[in-house]
Amino acid sequence: MSIDTLPRTARSGHRHRPPGRRWRSRLDVKAMPYVLVSPYFLLFAAFGLFPLVFTLYYSLYDYDLAGTTEWAGLGNYAELLTDEDFWNAVVNTVGMFFLATVPQMLLALMLANALNKRFRFRLAIRMSVLLPLVTSVVAVAVVFTQLYARDWGLVNWVLGWFGVDPTNWRAERVPSWIAIATMVDWRWTGYNAIIFLAGMQTIPRDLYEAAAIDGASRRRQFWQITLPMLRPTMIFVVLNSTIGGLTLFSEPTTFYNGNVDGGSQGQFQTVAMFIVKQGFREFDYGYAAAAAWLLFLLILIGALVNFLFVRRIGGSK
Repeated sequence: MSIDTLPRTARSGHRHRPPGRRWRSRLDVKAMPYVLVSPYFLLFAAFGLFPLVFTLYYSLYDYDLAGTTEWAGLGNYAELLTDEDFWNAVVNTVGMFFLATVPQMLLALMLANALNKRFRFRLAIRMSVLLPLVTSVVAVAVVFTQLYARDWGLVNWVLGWFGVDPTNWRAERVPSWIAIATMVDWRWTGYNAIIFLAGMQTIPRDLYEAAAIDGASRRRQFWQITLPMLRPTMIFVVLNSTIGGLTLFSEPTTFYNGNVDGGSQGQFQTVAMFIVKQGFREFDYGYAAAAAWLLFLLILIGALVNFLFVRRIGGSK
């Protein structure tokens, strides 16, 4: 038998696959990637999407610990918009967010720029900036509570050298914001600096060498090369800091001995603390759920504003 009389599959050296095997092979190629990533979506549906829908549902009801459920419609939202305690928590949250986030971003950028240079024990020093992040929040609160003590705190003692009278950091609004903001900055500046550092190391060194040949100083290189090229990383860090800053809970709670009242007059109570108080002390779950959704909208607005602001860095339109 000549080779011309053989079937085409035999001449090409390939074996004919049954239809069922071809279908399984196609299904394996197209479906397996979705199967591999499905655990994330299942976990997100269980612990992310379901709580959102559940909270939205109960925000439309007067729902309490006794199980009493009564349709309220938008009544909880209307009541929140006229609730002075809620707006006090919003002002506190936004105030502490700005006091913590703006210095934190600037310090993280400067620290990352310093860590991006060549020096001895570079790896050890880079790892050391993450130590505050792994420190217990309770331990941080204990230390900072001592630092900001009214009568014998280190901060008041240092300020006394310059003739400043002792400040009751937990009794006044702005001083308490500053104290809590420093706690947040101490914990998270190193974390953001490492992210900025990772972004800086992706910038081609050829750009800096060409700028140096053209006579650009290090400061000009930072403003004209580093910041514009770092924009995607900055967007991520700013959005992440916005979410963390507007959901601030641990630091102000531990600063007041685990109490969610936020001081004697709520001078540093955040929206997250307000939600916990309404839900687990007042047992008004519907009201707390509505406050949680308003906080969600506040985060969306803050994230959008910060995103638009960061996008314009370096001349982006």
